[in-house]
Amino acid sequence: MSVNPNEKPEPGGEQAERPEPAGKPVAGAAPEVPEASETSEARPAAAPVEPEARPSEGAESAPEGAVPSPGAGAGAGAAPDGRRRLADALWPPRVTRAQLIVALLLACLGFGLAIQVSSTSEGSALRGARQEDLVRILDELDDRTQRLEDEKTRLEKQRSELESSSDQAEEARRQTAEKERQLGILAGTVAAEGPGITLTVSDPVGAVESDMLLDAIQELRAAGAEAIQVDGVRVVANSYFTGGGDDMRIDGTQVTAPYVFKVIGKPEDLEPALNIPGGVVQTLEKEQATATVERSAKIVVDALRPAKRPDYARSSSP
Repeated sequence: MSVNPNEKPEPGGEQAERPEPAGKPVAGAAPEVPEASETSEARPAAAPVEPEARPSEGAESAPEGAVPSPGAGAGAGAAPDGRRRLADALWPPRVTRAQLIVALLLACLGFGLAIQVSSTSEGSALRGARQEDLVRILDELDDRTQRLEDEKTRLEKQRSELESSSDQAEEARRQTAEKERQLGILAGTVAAEGPGITLTVSDPVGAVESDMLLDAIQELRAAGAEAIQVDGVRVVANSYFTGGGDDMRIDGTQVTAPYVFKVIGKPEDLEPALNIPGGVVQTLEKEQATATVERSAKIVVDALRPAKRPDYARSSSP
């Protein structure tokens, strides 16, 4: 049986019949001998038609444009390899000289900033102070500055008087006597008078201690007190307080309540120094004691201390 080369295989068949090449005899059939003719045209032998490749039934077709991943099929072995490579890159650490220099500079910068913050915190103790305390501190600084300016003016005046006086020796003796009187007031060897205040501390329950009276003296000194007397005892730079309650002593001399302070100084500075919030007056009131302050244009401090001759110190002037 001969096969027409132009005939297409049927699409419904499971496997298309492969055409047999022309001129090949079929088994069991007598070979046909074509008649040769000079006028007949030679027909080319029909090429075998290959069946179309069909995908297998269980295979899934890939979507159009899909590119297969080069790492497909690697499986779970890719993640451990990546972690291992990362660990190998990080450890042991490889530090260069530039990185060491940068780290050293950053450490020095951090140390400097820490010292700066610490010094700023220590020097800003007044940030948490109340407005009343700041006003009082400012007033005390102004008063201290004014006193220093007055002292400077006085000394310059004395120098001018010494330089312009015809009798410089007499002027020097006069200034020396004035200086001795001022030092005597501070030392408590001479009496003094002037404007000031009277502070009276009552202690009905005996709760006032020596440190409370000492705090009052220190506040008055800081406010510009020049002469202080407590119950007939002159208070000077080396005075001390001991005991408390019924056995209060100043420089060894017993004093009893009510304690009366006679203070010479500027009343406008002395009274606010005692009445500041958390100051002497409020501290005494917490101990059930009372403190009253009275201003006066004339306060007399007449309690004297004996002049003590120094044992070892001598004047260096001729």
